[in-house]
Amino acid sequence: MGRKTTTFVRLTLSYMVLIAIAVCAIYPALWVLLSSLRPGTALFSPKLIPDSFTLAHYKELFTNPSFRYGVWYLNTLKIATLTMIFSTILTTLSMYALSRFRFRGRKNTLTVMLVLGMFPGFMSMIAIFIFLLQLNLLDTHAALILVYSAGSVLGGFVVKGFYDTIPRSLDEAARIDGATHTQVFIKIMLPLSRPMLTYVALTTFTGAWVDFIFARLVLRSKENWTLAVGMWDLVNSYQNSNFTLFAAGAVLIAIPITLLFVFLQKFLVQGLTSGASKG
Repeated sequence: MGRKTTTFVRLTLSYMVLIAIAVCAIYPALWVLLSSLRPGTALFSPKLIPDSFTLAHYKELFTNPSFRYGVWYLNTLKIATLTMIFSTILTTLSMYALSRFRFRGRKNTLTVMLVLGMFPGFMSMIAIFIFLLQLNLLDTHAALILVYSAGSVLGGFVVKGFYDTIPRSLDEAARIDGATHTQVFIKIMLPLSRPMLTYVALTTFTGAWVDFIFARLVLRSKENWTLAVGMWDLVNSYQNSNFTLFAAGAVLIAIPITLLFVFLQKFLVQGLTSGASKG
């Protein structure tokens, strides 16, 4: 009887904690969504659910010429998509080589990557800014894509851990049958890496989609801004007086990421757990 009581108490406490976490996660998102449908521009409202709903704020985002929200949206989508493609390719190829091949300087490369990953990205921003200035890449989307894609390789140890768990007997059997390294990678490793590729693609897309600090540093002209920079300028210009418009923009920003997480959640969990396991 004591054991049953203890189990019941633990389950009750666990459910209470989970419910509290769910409320903390859902309530702000629900509040922003309902605020985007609320008439007026006020930040404060005595009611969570407004008395009336309107889509005027969503319409204003695309009709007001001073916002250029549609241009910012397309800019961010382009940068995030290209970053996802290049980051996935670079991370997969580099981590596969570091996992399956033995060459001179391999351990030193891993050590350098591990040490560099310990430092925050803020420390390198000034150096990257000067480097981009010398290459005449400031205020270009190519600068963001290059930096995001190259920087993602430093966080690819999860991918390496995933490839370390794949038995080398698969490589050896394919090599005995006459397959080249390229054929082994494309025909054997890539199909097995689908969960990991999904994880890398999703995390790199999300990172590029929501980044503000580096985009604010590099992008100067308004037509080249991303959503994060444009929405910050919206709040900064109106001094929080048009929060409902900001909420409408935030809802539209969340739609692509939400859809990706919903449809790719299974592969995301598989990729994360597979890369974290030890062979």
